[in-house]
Amino acid sequence: MRPVTLFTGQWADLPFEEVCRLAAEWGYDGLEIACSGDHFDVAQAVADPSYVEQKHAQLEKHGLKVWTISNHLVGQAVCDLIDERHKSILPARIWGSGDPESVRQAAAEDMKNTARAAALLGVDTVVGFTGSSIWHTVAMFPPVPASMVDAGYQDFADRWNPILDVFDEVGVRFAHEVHPSEIAYDYYTTVRTLEAIGHRPAFGLNWDPSHMVWQDLDPVGFILDFKDRIYHVDCKDTRMRVGDGRKGRLSSHLAWADMRRGWDFVSTGRGDVPWEDCFRALNSIGYEGPISIEWEDAGMDRLDGAKEALAYIRKLNSITPPATAFDAAFSTT
Repeated sequence: MRPVTLFTGQWADLPFEEVCRLAAEWGYDGLEIACSGDHFDVAQAVADPSYVEQKHAQLEKHGLKVWTISNHLVGQAVCDLIDERHKSILPARIWGSGDPESVRQAAAEDMKNTARAAALLGVDTVVGFTGSSIWHTVAMFPPVPASMVDAGYQDFADRWNPILDVFDEVGVRFAHEVHPSEIAYDYYTTVRTLEAIGHRPAFGLNWDPSHMVWQDLDPVGFILDFKDRIYHVDCKDTRMRVGDGRKGRLSSHLAWADMRRGWDFVSTGRGDVPWEDCFRALNSIGYEGPISIEWEDAGMDRLDGAKEALAYIRKLNSITPPATAFDAAFSTT
């Protein structure tokens, strides 16, 4: 059965040892370790062999394993138009003087090292973001010439192909999380993103339906359409609240959990993701990797939510395809 893990990104304010203790107490099989807080330091991992050994020792102490690491925050800076928002999410070694191109170059080098660190840790998948130089044009006003969009995808390819070369060298894959603000955020942008890098195998997708529901994308169809590119699964949920004539999908710059928003991330199983159909689709494509719970709910205590979400996902994850078709008994031949 596929292992169920906890993504530690939303827990990076807690010491890694404490997150291990909690996850083990709740019954998780392992962690999707975020490269933030004291959870995993990419630079230290590639510089000090004992660092990776220490991480494995911490996991083993609590009976946990690791199949993936995630570096969303640094990956975001590879292609983004850098501004003051990035300073708060990036390590000081990446931010440096804050010069935008210097930040992008430092982020690219760190993503190369993330691949190396993953290999040293013994995992074959890194989950993350790519950033985008053209996300700010999504409203298409002022009018956006096709050449500007073309340049955005070329910029992505130019910056990420050298990174993916290192992923290939060390035998690790990158799973891009399809997400608004990234180069691939819906169906057609995912198609174009894969085309931009020549469909190279080093680049695949992290399937997270929470970002699809509020865009009116079909998360089940997405699994089937990109079945050969689903490298990792994150389970996060979204609840829609549009329909009263005031709440919009762009959420009006309102804070998470503000009831005036058109949608919110909620604890897995409490939103509008069609989870059973999604798991049946994962079964149909033969996905055998980890199922990682990315817990986000600004209106619920995470200590309650992470435990509840695990129980919910365990039931769905136990659905296994039959050895024989149910109607085989009707046949006389």
